[in-house]
Amino acid sequence: MPTALTTGRYHGLRSDPTDRRSVFAVVLAAGSASRYGRSKQLEDFNGKALVRRAAELAREICGDNAILVTGHDSAAVAKAAGDAARFLVVNHRHSEGMGSSIAAAAKAVSHVADGILLMLADQPLITPSHLRALCDNWSGADDEIVATSFANTMGPPVLFPPGAFKHLAALAGDRGARCILRESRFTVKTVKFEDAAVDIDTPNDLAKLQD
Repeated sequence: MPTALTTGRYHGLRSDPTDRRSVFAVVLAAGSASRYGRSKQLEDFNGKALVRRAAELAREICGDNAILVTGHDSAAVAKAAGDAARFLVVNHRHSEGMGSSIAAAAKAVSHVADGILLMLADQPLITPSHLRALCDNWSGADDEIVATSFANTMGPPVLFPPGAFKHLAALAGDRGARCILRESRFTVKTVKFEDAAVDIDTPNDLAKLQD
């Protein structure tokens, strides 16, 4: 089980102030998955719970700087993730929408992070090499975002620089981080990865992947 993390009080491996590449991977797994009908984070994909797979990716890329955000069915989701994520943030306002989960994570680690890599638990085709590419393509600039491009759009996984942290922390309700990508104050670089278009909204979505 990951260690519970109080908002704004990250006590793990601190970033080296001389290292602009200390990125914290945040796996968002707090939603109720109303369209799915049950906690999709717990569903099996190729022998592993979706949340476990995402948390393992986060840990592989960012080591101890791997954060899991839970909310709905929190205890079961954290248990399914096991020790893959290093720290746990419980969003008690998860019913308000994804924005509240992003804000909770940003508030928890922004004082020590050099970058925040937002990931979704329901994108099962994301690979370690793609996440590394996002990190490698970030220059370290405070105003440079690196997003994933797919299906003629861009979205998660997304790496946000320190200049975006206050905007992430201010998100609320269903307002996700996509709105920040449209802010003129930021330069947005993209790394193409078409499989990011695959997310799990219904049991049929998952069944198609496993046929």
